[in-house]
Amino acid sequence: MESERSRAHQPANRSANQAESAYWKEGVLYQLYPPSFKDSDGDGWGDLGGILQKVDYLAELGVSAVWIGPVCDSPMEDNGYDIRDYYKIHEDYGTMEQMEELIAKLHEHDIKLIMDLVINHTSDEHPWFEASRSSTDNPYRDYYIWKAPAEDGGPPNNWRSFSEESAWEFDERTSEYYLHIFDKKQPDLNWNNEDMRRDIYKMITFWLDKGADGFRLDAINMISKDPAFPDAPEDARHPRGQQFYKNGPGIHELLRELHDETFGRYPGTLTLGEAPTVTMDEVVRYTAPERREMDMVLQMELIRLGKDFGNPWKTDPGWSPVTLKESVVRWHKEVFGKGAYALYLNTHDHPRMVGTLFGGREGGEDERKELNDAAAKAIGTFLHTLPGTPLVYQGEELGMPNANYRSPGDYRDKATVATYKRRTTEGEKAEDVLGSLHARSRDGARSPMHWTGGEQAGFTSGSPWIPLNPEGRGANAEDERGDRSSVFHHYRRLIALRKESPVPARGDLTMLPLEDEWVFAYVREAEGERWLVLVNFSDEERQCPVHAEWAHLAETGELLLGSAPAHGGTSGAGAPFRLSGGDYVLHLLPYQSAIYRIGQ
Repeated sequence: MESERSRAHQPANRSANQAESAYWKEGVLYQLYPPSFKDSDGDGWGDLGGILQKVDYLAELGVSAVWIGPVCDSPMEDNGYDIRDYYKIHEDYGTMEQMEELIAKLHEHDIKLIMDLVINHTSDEHPWFEASRSSTDNPYRDYYIWKAPAEDGGPPNNWRSFSEESAWEFDERTSEYYLHIFDKKQPDLNWNNEDMRRDIYKMITFWLDKGADGFRLDAINMISKDPAFPDAPEDARHPRGQQFYKNGPGIHELLRELHDETFGRYPGTLTLGEAPTVTMDEVVRYTAPERREMDMVLQMELIRLGKDFGNPWKTDPGWSPVTLKESVVRWHKEVFGKGAYALYLNTHDHPRMVGTLFGGREGGEDERKELNDAAAKAIGTFLHTLPGTPLVYQGEELGMPNANYRSPGDYRDKATVATYKRRTTEGEKAEDVLGSLHARSRDGARSPMHWTGGEQAGFTSGSPWIPLNPEGRGANAEDERGDRSSVFHHYRRLIALRKESPVPARGDLTMLPLEDEWVFAYVREAEGERWLVLVNFSDEERQCPVHAEWAHLAETGELLLGSAPAHGGTSGAGAPFRLSGGDYVLHLLPYQSAIYRIGQ
């Protein structure tokens, strides 16, 4: 039976949806990773009860929408991204009644709820897959992708999974292989099967009727596979074969049908697609309003800063923030105003930038925290003043550093654990492997949220499912909410500025030419208002020549937000320009940043 909400708007056109969804253009999204956010019952695992306790905190921060990771029933082989029952809340998270209460409470504070929708694959314990693997003639057989062995009895092709193993798993019951782009416990759904698609649409409608305001579409550009399933070159980029299932031949038709049968019937529903490895043209095709596919995609280039693409466990020794500048300029030029995207610099799937690429890594605890806080403010200033919608990951607004675990037993991520075992078995020194895990494992971002500076950081009264960060306890919500100079209040002001001015959401972008690759200066302009943004991404003082025009505009303009110097020096947040030999020099202290409203 169709809901009243659905029947009243059939089918809604895309432009109407986007007009009602201005919050995702002009507001800020907040990613909440449920296992690590807040535990309410002392079992060490974050839950819906804990999220309910912290809705007031989210409202105080000022975010417009909260994206929560998957909370549906799951065997938890991949922390919920392996769904066993789409219609049931996992018992460790709570109950359906709590989910309904959370939606209602968020709405009371004018905060939208964005659910994580995992529809490229399911758990191998999902009833569909259990039926599918039971026989070749079962009605659910084609809900998944099955292939006969190759002539030599091996996998149908040479594709590799994200786990660095074959993307095919042999099932003895029917003597065929099934495809799993991710773990073998996560078989890929067959989106060419119409019955499967109809069941997916029914499930999505269930959650829309519950009051969900939108969905982050996990791995959504992988649902259409090349029907020939060809072999990939042996030296193809990890994971091998991705060119044959990312942005596949039927992807746009599938997304339009998905929209028309579900999201398009519920005006205001946000769709945010995780679509790795896309060209600018593909982003526009995915998100142009008239195409009725998705509202936004996640811009995944910034988050990969410092990554060595030849080795996922290695940091590129030659990385520099120049890649950030190049990416920002390219996306603005080729996508902004045509399609839409969300930007993020931290997430549950990548190590935090503070404590790995930026911040204090040497010296005493106080000195490290001072640099970490300055780096967090610089990162926040950059993120919130770029074209695109900012996405803040839990703890980022506190300046939480990446967890520096000291023992292999502290890690929980399956790929991380397997990598440590393999590399040490092959003869690498344990301390060297641990160093690379700290720099690249996603578990570093999954350490529990710091609510207080007390026992278990206020996350739980029991033992946390993953150890707390052994460092950085000073970055906690209780202390920072009471300190007007904290990272938390810096983020609050950034979020408020986005709501007060048209510049962040709609402004054009002009990068100013500077000789120092670690210093960014750019202008955003919309509706007669201009901002000048300055950011030092270095842990050292930086200075470089700057045109006198921009120095005068800043000096006569209004300082909207500035970060205090990271440590001693004469240049304050509001006075970064100096005259030297008759020329102006921009002089910024470590991780200093500033936003000015300037004249024309």
